[in-house]
Amino acid sequence: MVRDHLRKDIFIADPAVHVFNGKLYIYPSHDFDAGVPEDDLGSHFAMEDYHIFSMDDIDSEAKDHGVALHVKDIPWAGRQLWDCDAAYKNGKYYLYFPLKDKTDIFRIGVAISDKPEGPFVPEPFPILGSYSIDPCVFEDEDGKHYMYFGGIWGGQLQRYRNNKAIECGSQPGDDEPALCAKVAVMRDDMLQFGEEPKDVIILDENGEPLKAGDNERRFFEASWMHKYNGKYYFSYSTGDTHKLCYAIGDNPYGPFTYKGVILNPVKGWTTHHSIVQFKGKWYLFFHDVEISGKTHLRSTRFADLNYREDGSIETITVNYK
Repeated sequence: MVRDHLRKDIFIADPAVHVFNGKLYIYPSHDFDAGVPEDDLGSHFAMEDYHIFSMDDIDSEAKDHGVALHVKDIPWAGRQLWDCDAAYKNGKYYLYFPLKDKTDIFRIGVAISDKPEGPFVPEPFPILGSYSIDPCVFEDEDGKHYMYFGGIWGGQLQRYRNNKAIECGSQPGDDEPALCAKVAVMRDDMLQFGEEPKDVIILDENGEPLKAGDNERRFFEASWMHKYNGKYYFSYSTGDTHKLCYAIGDNPYGPFTYKGVILNPVKGWTTHHSIVQFKGKWYLFFHDVEISGKTHLRSTRFADLNYREDGSIETITVNYK
C-alpha cells in the first residue's frame, strides 16, 4: 500500500530513514525554489539546510524538529546541500552530507550531535578522499559501518577514476562497464574512511558487470543498503530512466547481482529512497512531485515493502488519480 505524503507544508526529498530509540527518524533534503534555471547538472536543486523529522508510529504525524544543520554553519561550504544520511555509534549521532566546496566540487562532510534530531555541529573539513554525492551509511551486524556514495551527471562521479580526479570527466561507452557506486568501511571514530573506496559492482544474469548503455538497470545515484535474511540488498536509482532497482550480494562489498525493480517511475525526474524495518514490517520511503508539479520541489511519502518467499521484492507502482 502506498501512503500519503508525510508533510504538505514543506518540500522534503531523498529520505534516509532509521530507527533510533524506538522511533522513526527521517533525514531528508529540504527543497525550496531558489529561482535557479533547471539543467542536467541539477543546479536548480539549491538546498541550504536540513530539517529532521520523527514519527512515533508508522501512521503518526511526522514531527519537524527544525533546522538541524545549515550551509552557513559549515566552514568549507560552497553551495548545494544535497541528500544526507545518519548513523549512531557510542552515544553520538553522525550526519553525513554532500556539499560543493568553495571550488564547486562535491565533497562529503560529517556533523555530530548528542541527539538524533540534532542540531548537528559540522567538522571543519570534509572527509579526506571523499567526492560525489548521496552518502548512505549502513551498520552491519558486527558493528562496522560502511559508506556507499556516488552519482553521475550533477553528482560528478564521471570526473573520477580509481578515486582520482581526471582532467576531463566522461562516461564510459555504451558497451563498456557502467560507472559504479563506491563503498568504504568507516574508521572507528566515524569521521573518516577506513580504507580506499571500492567499486560496488552490479552483475547481470550472466555474471557480467552491467554496461553503461543499460540505462534501465545500471547505477545512476541514490545508494541504499539493507540486509534481509542474511543477504545484502544494494538498491539505487537509474536516474534518467527514473526507476528504483536492487541487486543482492553475500557481503557489504558485493559483487551484487541485479534482481529487479522496487519502484516504477513516479511523478518527477529524480527518484531517491530508503528501506527500513519498523516494528516487524518493512517500508520504502521515497519522494515525488505530485503536490508541486515541479522537478525541484519534492515531497516524501512511503509504501509497504513486501518480499516474496525467494527473497525478491514485489515491485511498487504509484497509481496517480
